[in-house]
Amino acid sequence: MADEADDVMRALTEQIEERFGMSLPSLVRAVAFAPHASPAVVEVVRWHGLLAAAQSALERAEDALVAVLDTVPGDLSDDHDRIMYFANRVNESVQIRDGRASVLTFLLDPDAPGKQGPAAWRGTVPAHRRGKPVLQTTTPAVSTVLSAPVGRGVAR
Repeated sequence: MADEADDVMRALTEQIEERFGMSLPSLVRAVAFAPHASPAVVEVVRWHGLLAAAQSALERAEDALVAVLDTVPGDLSDDHDRIMYFANRVNESVQIRDGRASVLTFLLDPDAPGKQGPAAWRGTVPAHRRGKPVLQTTTPAVSTVLSAPVGRGVAR
């Protein structure tokens, strides 16, 4: 499984380096030096760090599961609960790692759904930032004309 994980990390690292034209360590230093220079780079570096942490947690969970399986003598059903606990930790770690890899893939893809068109999340400016209020700020006009009370059912 380590080879597969290395492939995921390596592939995403290569995509980052290709997209921004810098090595990842240089990119991390650039973000640390000027964190407000490019929000896109900051997000990519942040999510790559989160992905690396998730990958590390996954490797520790896998090692713990292997250690439990190595210590269980004979029949695995005797220690089923403990084995399932560690197996579930591995599954959860895989889901977290894959989710973070998906976010990073989305951030690196300029043609991803939602990044193009007039309603792209990066290009739109919310109404309240264009000087328009989000909610109505004036009181509604009250009608001064009295109307006849309306009853239920058939009009009389």
